Amino acid sequence: MTQTDIIISGGGLAGLMAAAAFGAAGFRVTCIEPTPPVTSPQDQGADLRSTAILQSSYALLERAGIWAKLTSHVAPLQVMRIIDAGGAEPIARVSKEFDATDLNDLPFGWNFPNWLLRRVLLERLAQLPQVNLRTGLSCVGIFTRLDYVQVRLSSGDKLTAKLLIGADGRSSFVRTASNIGVKTWRYGQKALAFAVTHKEAHHNISTEVHRTGGPFTLVPLPDDVQGRPTSAVVWMDHGPKVLAHACLDQQAFDKAITERSAGVLGPLTLLGPRSVWPIISQLADHLVGERMALMAEAAHVVPPIGAQGLNMSLGDIACLLDLAQSHSADLGSEAMLAAYQKARGFEIKARVIGIDALNRASMVGAPALRDLRSLGLQAIYEFKPLRRTLMKKGLGLQKKSSLET
Repeated sequence: MTQTDIIISGGGLAGLMAAAAFGAAGFRVTCIEPTPPVTSPQDQGADLRSTAILQSSYALLERAGIWAKLTSHVAPLQVMRIIDAGGAEPIARVSKEFDATDLNDLPFGWNFPNWLLRRVLLERLAQLPQVNLRTGLSCVGIFTRLDYVQVRLSSGDKLTAKLLIGADGRSSFVRTASNIGVKTWRYGQKALAFAVTHKEAHHNISTEVHRTGGPFTLVPLPDDVQGRPTSAVVWMDHGPKVLAHACLDQQAFDKAITERSAGVLGPLTLLGPRSVWPIISQLADHLVGERMALMAEAAHVVPPIGAQGLNMSLGDIACLLDLAQSHSADLGSEAMLAAYQKARGFEIKARVIGIDALNRASMVGAPALRDLRSLGLQAIYEFKPLRRTLMKKGLGLQKKSSLET
């Protein structure tokens, strides 16, 4: 029977980040992941989406020892532009730019391809002797006592630890085995994720174009190998429409995405494959059980709006890491886990509800409701104190960023 300090069930981006952060802090960590690692965009099953790491998450990447490895691949997000194209024609009728200089001297965040972030994390874990990443295995049994947790793996092996972290996704085995319920909101939406090149430079501006069905979001990426401006795109819409668009030939698809983007960056050209993802919101009833904490999509799922998904997960990790270090003598204790529930429970619930409301607003199809959404955007932008408050809330900035010190 193998003993460790922390078992992490789930080796997605959040699970790998947690393993790197806890390992860098000196904890013995075993991370369990059923699927083999994917480290190249050409690999089968590669996640071709991108992720924006917001200001509030920067410090955790430094603590995990991976920030320096990412900086040469970064695309800073200096401006968040919101366009309402909800008129009779799919053209911009209202365009507002939210500039990070309204808050501080930093960009809102930095955008990375998911496959690259995964590769850097795997390289970091290989440098940490106290971290054991075991792929091709899953957790199939959990047994807890007051002072330890025992996990049975699909191989038949058993591990014991002081703390089990459930980072095993929206269908979390750890959550189910711990008898924690979950609430799910469904929208009839899917997201189409892909990359594009475009005629106009993005100037480090991330753009959300709202019409109906959900936002069409262009997020800056570094120029491609031919020096062409490049962006990652997430196009949310009603499920049947997304599936139909996913099957278009490239010429028809390029025409469709250029029109849906309101032509903000000129003609768009598909770069690489397209992938389809389901859209839901989900919230676990509790974040903790005996010797167990839920994080990331095991605890919360939100639509891809405002780069909230992974950044909420990184907030979970930072909170758990702080508590683990302050409770090193009683790691995984009832007191530590109660503190995690108190610190993250209300914050997570508020964000899930808020993003649900934003998504529903982005879906509206009736002209009168689209007009109301447009007026709301203008009102938020024109009232500067409200604009700054909402920007800070979206970034999770409750205190001065470590980058400013």
